[in-house]
Amino acid sequence: MSGLPRPPRRTLLLAAALVPALASGARAAGGPDPYDTLRRRWLDIALGTGYDPGAAPYALRLGQLGVQAREFSGTMAPAPDSLWPGHPFDPPAGITFSYGRLWTMAQAWAQPGTGATGDPALLDAVLRGLDHLRVRVYNPSTSRYGNWWEWQIGSPRLLMDITAALYERLGADRIAAACAAVGHFVPDAMLTDYSGTSTGANRVDLCRSVALRGILGRDAGRISLARDALSPVFPYVARGDGLYADGSFVQHMWVAYSGTYGQVLLDGLGRLFALLAGSPWEVTDPARQNILDGVEHACAPLIHDGLVMDCVNGRAISRGCLQDDDLHLMRSDHFHGRALIAAVALLAGGAAQEQRERWYGLVKGWIQRDTTAPVLTAQQFDVADLARLHAVAASSVPPAPEPLGHRLFPAMDRAVHRGSRFTAALSMASDRIAHYECGNGENPRGWHTGSGMLYWWPQGRGDRSDRSDQYTDWFWPTVDWYRLPGTTVSTKRLADRAGGEWGAPKPDVRWVGGATDGTYAAVGQHLKGLGSTLEARKSWFFLDDAVVCLGAGISCADGVPVETVVDNRNLGENGTQAFVRGRHWAHLEGHGGWILPCGGALHALREDRTGAWSDINEGGTRERRTRRWQTLWLDHGTDPAEACYRYVLLPGASRAETQARAADRHWLSVLANDGARQAVAVPRLGLTGANFWRAGTVGDLSVSAGASVLIVRRGRTAVLCVSEPPRTGEPLEIVWDRPVRAVLRAGEGVGILAADRRLRLRVTPGMACSGRECEVALR
Repeated sequence: MSGLPRPPRRTLLLAAALVPALASGARAAGGPDPYDTLRRRWLDIALGTGYDPGAAPYALRLGQLGVQAREFSGTMAPAPDSLWPGHPFDPPAGITFSYGRLWTMAQAWAQPGTGATGDPALLDAVLRGLDHLRVRVYNPSTSRYGNWWEWQIGSPRLLMDITAALYERLGADRIAAACAAVGHFVPDAMLTDYSGTSTGANRVDLCRSVALRGILGRDAGRISLARDALSPVFPYVARGDGLYADGSFVQHMWVAYSGTYGQVLLDGLGRLFALLAGSPWEVTDPARQNILDGVEHACAPLIHDGLVMDCVNGRAISRGCLQDDDLHLMRSDHFHGRALIAAVALLAGGAAQEQRERWYGLVKGWIQRDTTAPVLTAQQFDVADLARLHAVAASSVPPAPEPLGHRLFPAMDRAVHRGSRFTAALSMASDRIAHYECGNGENPRGWHTGSGMLYWWPQGRGDRSDRSDQYTDWFWPTVDWYRLPGTTVSTKRLADRAGGEWGAPKPDVRWVGGATDGTYAAVGQHLKGLGSTLEARKSWFFLDDAVVCLGAGISCADGVPVETVVDNRNLGENGTQAFVRGRHWAHLEGHGGWILPCGGALHALREDRTGAWSDINEGGTRERRTRRWQTLWLDHGTDPAEACYRYVLLPGASRAETQARAADRHWLSVLANDGARQAVAVPRLGLTGANFWRAGTVGDLSVSAGASVLIVRRGRTAVLCVSEPPRTGEPLEIVWDRPVRAVLRAGEGVGILAADRRLRLRVTPGMACSGRECEVALR
């Protein structure tokens, strides 16, 4: 437990070495067996504890589990290449599918209130299924094929859970066989070398199976191996897979993955921390605090009203409804968000009291604000997760609101903004982060999701119970993949999986990032198109109630038109929201407004688009549905040279507010918008934001090299925030031609060269585009 002193490492190793003797002595003295203690604790974590099986919502869930288990038992028909008809061991069904159904049956047998609790026939069916899988496919004499994940993560994880649940009914031979199979497919060497597929969230999953193998096989050394193999996951990383100091989380080397893989990481660690707490194998590595801190630093900023933003869900955005999903769940951004929320509730059990209470407040706030499907009765949860979430909901901790402000995640080319009227997320790409990820037949058309895609949610509109939320309601199967909101793209047709799989398509650009004071931000992307000659400079200036969007240097020689997609809003099924256009403005009822002072004529299209999840995922359902779309775009023409655009997004604004803002000539000044610099000034906020693509000057601000600069004046003081997105690491000079009375604060890496008639700074960039700050008093 984090509130307890950590024993010295030598003491832990000695204790682990003595466990077999201690276990023997405990049994002789009539004391608890440490292996049985841990196995039962694991079952409490996996199956739940502290709930009334006869009360809602548990009674319904347990009853459904029993019905499902009996159905699986009744249709099971062992054959040489399958356990259920139509679901062969070979892909795409795979062996994990069969182990998943056996785990459902084992849970129904082991848990109370299922209507199948302790049913001998059900138990016999599970044993026959286990034996069939062991003999036919999952044993030390076979070699893996197809997807490695099935053999080394998916199946061993389920097999160990089943073995733990039925331990006293399996007999020594079956237990030994299960442990031997896991040992064959997850050899110790996978945990001694932190590389390849044994990193980040994958490493946690592997350790989970190995730890259970050690407990079930009564092997103290293997439990120690699993515990110690977690340590490489904890430190912040500077490249590749893992958690970064800025809160980014990357998996598969080049993919922003705080959502799905981040959830696997937190859930797996939460289970292992709870399992091993207080035992000789407790996880005591001080670096584990990075993971705990990551709940608020890396996880919470990416959850909005219960959903986790799709810009950090990788190829999982294409899953939606899967053909072989026995629960027929819609695997949307809310599905992934609820899983992440449940992981936070689980991890809270191992946190210190003050931290735990803050997390409870976060979880309660997300539960209250997610109206798409009530979290506390969500079909995706088993009774264990439901019990933990209900315990949080019943606590006395008040729900926490979503905090306003801006968060940059430079290491994964993402930004999240919460203004007074909206929440937004920005997805970019560089030579560090892929345009998109596809693989295993998933997400073959995600080509442009890293080309400056801007997600946004107006405050107060929320996610309505009819599921017509913007990105939840069949967004990905029906959207035009060449017209993702916020992107600038060549309309050149691309093949499915263009650029390669597993995050291979990365643009050869460095300047991606920005500067923020925590409230406002200037963010920029040097864009090079996927499979295209397209090149552009794009900037976003995030304000309290607006996003100013600039584009310049837009050039292409593909022989096709180039477009900037101002927006593409999902109106739901047969949506009738009014779209109105005025002079230099447009408004969409229930969504917001746009101001377009120049940059080409705005094109608008309202169309119905039909699609199925199977169109974008080989395992998706073939059901087809239609959604109505309102698309707005700027046409830069065929083979443009140095084209540009400017527009302002006003999320949640009324028609009258949009008209008034468009008529106000003084609230915004665009100071520059070309291939060398993009900059704006917003006098009412005292804000100047500038992205310099190279050395240059705009207004009273000059830089000696490429940089992002944000200046916010409040009264007679001003804060300058600077970052170096090109990441050369070389110092740069900044001159602000304003009289300065005194320097009030100079952050790390900021040297004061002059502070009188003008301010002159020498800034040494931080790691991974981290910002530098200086606060001054003005004359």
